[in-house]
Amino acid sequence: MTGFFKRDKTEAPESEAGGGAAEAEPTNYRAWSPADEEEAYMPAHGSPGNYAPPPLVMEKPQADAAELESIANAGSFEEQVIAALKKVYDPEIPVDIYELGLIYSVEVSARKDVSILMTLTSPGCPVAEQMPGMVQHAVHSFVEGVNDVEVEIVWDPPWTPDRMTEAAQLELGFI
Repeated sequence: MTGFFKRDKTEAPESEAGGGAAEAEPTNYRAWSPADEEEAYMPAHGSPGNYAPPPLVMEKPQADAAELESIANAGSFEEQVIAALKKVYDPEIPVDIYELGLIYSVEVSARKDVSILMTLTSPGCPVAEQMPGMVQHAVHSFVEGVNDVEVEIVWDPPWTPDRMTEAAQLELGFI
């Protein structure tokens, strides 16, 4: 097996200043083995199969004065909530969640509590755990006077591209 060699590394002891381990000059070389291949693909934090990707962090929509005024002038309280929902985007699709058809219902109580029933594009969506918080944050940030915001994700009926508005379909090239 010529041409495939692995460097054996030796480490110098940690310095007293706490600088960590320093790599010493390699002392020898040996042929690459199947065990080396397994080691090369092993995550640094555990055994194969235990890999967990870093959590997806979504940017929370921020309200500036012009947007707040625009939403305040959107009409009824429910229309203001819908305008706030249009500030939340699916991180993989350049269309807001309202135009995508992910919002199934918006209900507003006399106390200005908001209840939102929504879905996601698929049950395996990587933002399933973060999306309700994003929606709550947007409504609280953009709509004045809102009390409590409850967001429930449902899977029935399942989302399909037919639920998108014509504008979203046009943006994504469906029409």
